[in-house]
Amino acid sequence: MAGLTCALALAKEGFRNIHIYETASDLGFVGAGIQLAPNMARVLDGLGVWKAVEKEAVNITETSIRRGAGDVELAHVKLEYIESKYGYPHMVGHRSSLTRALYEGCKSEPSIKINFSTAVENIDSFGPKPSFTAVSRLGGSPYRVEADVLLGADGIKSRIRVGMLDTLKINAKITDTQQAAYRIMLTREQMKDDPELLALLDRNLVTRWIGEKRHIIAYPISNNNIYNLSTTQPDKNFAAAPEATYTTKGSKEGMLGVFADYCPKVQRMLNLVPEGQVCEWKLRVHEPLPTWVHGSVALIGDACHPTLPHLAQGAAQAIEDAAVVAVALSKMPDTAPETINKALRVYEKVRKVRAETIVDLAAASGRELHLGEGAAKEDRDKQFAALKAGNGKVPDKWADAEIQGLIYGFDCVGITRESFDEIFGRMGSSEKAAASSSAL
Repeated sequence: MAGLTCALALAKEGFRNIHIYETASDLGFVGAGIQLAPNMARVLDGLGVWKAVEKEAVNITETSIRRGAGDVELAHVKLEYIESKYGYPHMVGHRSSLTRALYEGCKSEPSIKINFSTAVENIDSFGPKPSFTAVSRLGGSPYRVEADVLLGADGIKSRIRVGMLDTLKINAKITDTQQAAYRIMLTREQMKDDPELLALLDRNLVTRWIGEKRHIIAYPISNNNIYNLSTTQPDKNFAAAPEATYTTKGSKEGMLGVFADYCPKVQRMLNLVPEGQVCEWKLRVHEPLPTWVHGSVALIGDACHPTLPHLAQGAAQAIEDAAVVAVALSKMPDTAPETINKALRVYEKVRKVRAETIVDLAAASGRELHLGEGAAKEDRDKQFAALKAGNGKVPDKWADAEIQGLIYGFDCVGITRESFDEIFGRMGSSEKAAASSSAL
């Protein structure tokens, strides 16, 4: 998503020779549910693709936070105000709808060429004109690609990041969070004989069932025809897996065991998952990087700030990156390599502290949700009780109005257009000028 958004945003800013290199043979349009927060919608609308996403999405108007065991409601938060306050509702949809809209947007731009089945083997140069070795999965000899700017939107396994860190002699590693996730989609047909489950599917509600060290978040997608569940739980299955592995086939019995003490409603949903179709994702993040930029190369999205899913902002933050880097490059006074580097550092200045703060908030929200018995859980539950009585903050940061304001109220494109000249003017010629502070 970061790569497609980068290409589309650059095309909209007037760039005319944009190449995407994609390892997969096609986009596949697979995946599960995704939250479409207002800060994401604002960018997508500016790129002309939001309407296509919105027509298949579900407008979330409320959220319920519940104990997994017993299904007791801890808090209920109305979300209708979000659209009037931030200009866009908080919607949820299928990941494939978002990918398809971005892909169709890119196909409509003559300046964009997508090279499928092509992997980046290694980075040969970071400037003045960056280059890399490309390898076609369809056969043929490796070949060298040279560009004016190289944007590494190649995810948490980013080879461009590895090459950059090696060149700069920076040691920053992928961090194993000891957490994993199941991603489950249940169709209306699967749920049709259970009125209680159908009621969840037909309601524009996000439900989060929480318990010690694990939780489930669930909501309807695809015009209320699919119920999406995403879990987080301790990672038990990857100890013997290769370092590069991020998914494993899970057992249905194992999945049911993780949530064995959860309420009958949850048990019935998990039991609808067919045998052999349980897949578990290992959740990894990355140590904060001292820089996202070297020469005429910049990292985008999960390549530089992968996050836990507890604020549902991973894709949104990658899309913000893409929009900001396109605006920054479009406002360059010339195309000298030093100017390109300074423009990329403006992108980093606008984005880095914000993205890393959201990563930290997501991790903190997970810790709050996963508390076991003890004083901290008692304090958290007192906050839930105060909230239910109408006088308290939401311990679940995703549903907290103050956190929503920090995330949803930020117009990344507007901020970049308004602040570019001032930030660019303060940029020295040295790349060692690290990103310091910026408004969240």
